[in-house]
Amino acid sequence: MNDRVHPSAPLAVPTAVRPAPRLRTDPIDEAALQWSAHGWDEATMGMAVLTSVFRVQQILGARVNEALKPFDITFARFEVLALLSFTRHGMLPIGKLGERLQVHATSVTNAVDRLERQGFVERRSHPSDRRAILAVITDAGREVVDVAGPELNRVFANIELSKEQASTLFSLLRTLRRAAGDFP
Repeated sequence: MNDRVHPSAPLAVPTAVRPAPRLRTDPIDEAALQWSAHGWDEATMGMAVLTSVFRVQQILGARVNEALKPFDITFARFEVLALLSFTRHGMLPIGKLGERLQVHATSVTNAVDRLERQGFVERRSHPSDRRAILAVITDAGREVVDVAGPELNRVFANIELSKEQASTLFSLLRTLRRAAGDFP
């Protein structure tokens, strides 16, 4: 955990998501031209947006995975640890974790299972609700958040967008999320 990269070092796109060799043109632009040429003009921009979002998710997801690799955790598991570390007492019912992270109960259970095996989380019975199980962050889990958090924040701080561009993109994506029913 001590072999951290200097904060000013440039972030490289992991080889697994980098096209090889580099393309001369944007394949999504080409796909949009083909979409239109085949009479799908109404859907062309939506296809280009969705395909771009999927590709950017691959690129940024690979960077996040690379940052978390030395800590043997995934982003999903880091989110669980971070959320628990942000709570007053370092614990939440497992069902509440799923709600806050917007994932299915099975996904949270699997993440907590793995974190428990790693010694980063433990399960406890809820003191006032016999049906609920609490996920509780351990000291080792807090250490992972304290050490991995800054590495992950380097990725978040270096997404090749200005603060204004990032804010605009976040606002646009929030519009889509709201329309999908993510929140009121």
